[in-house]
Amino acid sequence: MKMIVNTSDAPNPVGPYNQATHHQGVLYISGQIAIDPATGELVKDNIEAETHQVLKNIGAILRAAGLSYQDVLKCSVFVSDMGNYGRINAVYAQYFDEENAPARELVEVSALPKYVNVEISAIAAAK
Repeated sequence: MKMIVNTSDAPNPVGPYNQATHHQGVLYISGQIAIDPATGELVKDNIEAETHQVLKNIGAILRAAGLSYQDVLKCSVFVSDMGNYGRINAVYAQYFDEENAPARELVEVSALPKYVNVEISAIAAAK
């Protein structure tokens, strides 16, 4: 049976979807962008701040499901400019250590929701 996971500690969905769904021991987290859930505003000071906010949003959803970054199996990272790869990666490495890092792809796309620079979705092993 599918269970829905939503938390006020992460931004409300901006369309007909939920923050995450849990099914048969797997948590599927919808793509997160850098919306600060406290203000509803985009964090776009720089790519580092934007990436931190995206990963904080993912962390809030993980916590709502009783999980942590260590439970993440795979991330899909979408960027508007591959030139930001190194800067995004430096922030990403603060949330996932190399030994236990999830599988991942990072791809450049022509545009993202609200014209942000980075969006990340995740799949985690649920307990």
